[in-house]
Amino acid sequence: MGGEAPEPRRLTRALSIGGGDGGWVPEEMLHLVMGFVEDPRDREAASLVCRRWHRIDALSRKHVTVPFCYAVSPARLLARFPRLESLAVKGKPRASMYGLIPDDWGAYAKPWVTELAAPLECLKALHLRRMVVTDDDLAELVRARGHMLQELKLDKCTGFSTDGLRLVARSCKSLRTLFLEECQIIDKGSEWIRDLAVCCPVLSTLNFHMTDLEVMPADLELLAKSCKSLISLKISDCDLSELMGFFRFATALEEFAGGTFNDQGELAKYGNIKFPSRLCSLGLTYMGTNEMPIIFPFSATLKKLDLQYTFLTTEDHCQLIAKCPNLLILAVRNVIGDRGLGVVADTCKKLQRLRIERGDDEGGVQEEQGGVSQVGLTAIAVGCRELEYIAAYVSDITNGALESIGTFCKKLYDFRLVLLDREERITELPLDNGVRALLRGCTKLRRFALYLRPGGLSDVGLGYIGQCSGNIQYMLLGNVGETDDGLFSFALGCVNLRKLELRSCCFSEHALAHAIRRMPSLRYVWVQGYKASRTGRDLMIMARPFWNIEFTPPNPENADRLMEDGEPCVDSHAQILAYYSLAGKRLDCPQSVVPLYPA
Repeated sequence: MGGEAPEPRRLTRALSIGGGDGGWVPEEMLHLVMGFVEDPRDREAASLVCRRWHRIDALSRKHVTVPFCYAVSPARLLARFPRLESLAVKGKPRASMYGLIPDDWGAYAKPWVTELAAPLECLKALHLRRMVVTDDDLAELVRARGHMLQELKLDKCTGFSTDGLRLVARSCKSLRTLFLEECQIIDKGSEWIRDLAVCCPVLSTLNFHMTDLEVMPADLELLAKSCKSLISLKISDCDLSELMGFFRFATALEEFAGGTFNDQGELAKYGNIKFPSRLCSLGLTYMGTNEMPIIFPFSATLKKLDLQYTFLTTEDHCQLIAKCPNLLILAVRNVIGDRGLGVVADTCKKLQRLRIERGDDEGGVQEEQGGVSQVGLTAIAVGCRELEYIAAYVSDITNGALESIGTFCKKLYDFRLVLLDREERITELPLDNGVRALLRGCTKLRRFALYLRPGGLSDVGLGYIGQCSGNIQYMLLGNVGETDDGLFSFALGCVNLRKLELRSCCFSEHALAHAIRRMPSLRYVWVQGYKASRTGRDLMIMARPFWNIEFTPPNPENADRLMEDGEPCVDSHAQILAYYSLAGKRLDCPQSVVPLYPA
C-alpha cells in the first residue's frame, strides 16, 4: 500500500508447462495431474503442449473410445497408448440399427482382439458396439485377458453363440459386468448362466435384455445365491411368476428389466411377487392394466422406469406415473399421449432423461388417446427443468413448443426429435424459428437430431442450425432444407461438428462434397437419400489426405421394392460414408461398397 506498483506476473513457457531440461514440475506430479483430466478432448489438447506432455499422456491414459473401427489401426492405437485399462470400439454406422446397412458390411472384431488382447497388459474392460464378434474372438480374448478381465460389453453385436459365453464365464473369475443387450446370439443352451453363477462370484451387472436367449429360472436363482453383489439384471423373456425365488435371494438388486407377464389378467398368479427392497430401476414386459398394481407399493422409490414394452393405455400411464415422484429416467411409447406427459410434468420434477419411442403405427386400443404433440412437449419443458436428454417421436409440433424447450431446459445436452407422418396436416411448418430458439437457449447441447417431413425446415432454418450449433459435436438431420444453398449456409457455422448423418434430403452430390469440405472439425459423415450420381464421381471433390470415401450405389432392381415394414429396401438408395482414417483404405469392403478414395 502506497508503494510501487508490482510488476505484472510473467510466466515463461518453460515455467508454465514444465519444459526445459526436466522442467520444474516433477514427473510424478504431471502423472497425477493428468490422472484428473478425463475429457478426451482436454487430454488431446494437453498432449499437444510438448513432447513431454505427449509422452506422459500416452503412459497415463486409462481409457480410449475409438469412435469408428476403421479410423485407426489396432497397432497404431497400441503404440500410442500402451497402458490402457479400458477400451471401447464402435463398428457399423448407427443406421445398421434400423436395417439400413447390409449384414456383410464389415466391422469385424477379430483384428482388435488379435492384435490388442495380449499386448495391452493392463486391459480390464472391453466394450464393442455394433461389431461382428465370433466365438473364436472370445476365445482369443479370454486366453490373453481372462485372468484380469472385469468388464465385457458386447452392444448390438452379432456372430457369436452361448458357447463363447460359457468360455467367458469359466475363464474370467474377476468378471463384474457382462453386457449383451440387443445382440444376435446363437442359443445353444442356458448353461452359460450357470457357469457365471459358479465361476464369477463378484458379478454385479448382467444384461442380456432384448435377445432371444432362453433363460431357466433355476439358473437365475443360483446366480442370486452365488453373486451377492448382483445389483443389475436385465434378461430376455421369462415369466415373472417363475422368478420369485430369484427375487428372494437377490437382496442387493437395484435394477431389473425383462420379466414378462405371459398370462394377461391373471393377477392371482402375479400378486404374491415381492421385489427386493433396494430396487429402484424397473422395466417389465407385456404388463397390462391388471398387472400394474404390483408396482404401486414401491413406485415412490423408483428412479428409473421403462414402459416401452407394456400394454398400458394412456390412462394407465397417468395413474402409474402419478405415483412415481422421484423418477430420474423415464422411457415410454407415444401411447402416453399429451395427457400422460402432463402428469409427468406435474409429478416428476427431478426427471433428467425422457425417451418417447414410436408406438404401433396401426393404432390399437391403447393408442386411442395416445400421440404426442406440442402440447405434451411444452408441458414437459415447463415442468421438468432438470432434463438433460429428450428423445421423442411426435405426431405434431410447433415453433412455440421448441421455443419452450429452449427457454426452460437449460441443462439439455442431447435433443432428438422425429416428426411422424401419420397426420395429414401439421399445425405449423416450417420450424425455422423454433429450432433457432431451442439451439440458442440450450447452450449445453452437444448432440442434436431432427428428422422431419418435407417442408419441415427451410433453407433459412438450416442456416440457423449452422449459426447456433457452435458447440454441437454430433448431428442427425432428415428431410431438412430446400436447396443446396441451405446446405452451404449450414456448413459455414458448424465449426465443432465432428459427426454428421443426413437422410432423405434434397441436396446434390456436388453440394454435399463441397459442404463437407467446409466443416473443419468433421471426422465422420454418413448420408443416405440424396441426388446421387451412378458412380459417385462428384464425391471426389472432398478427397484429401487421410480422408476415406466409400460409396454404395443404389441397386436399380430394388428401386421400388419395400421391405415388410414398409420401408425402402436397404440398397434402394445411394449411401455415402466418409471419415478420417490413419489406417488407410480398408481391405474388407463388401461388393456392395465402392471405395473411392484412397482408390
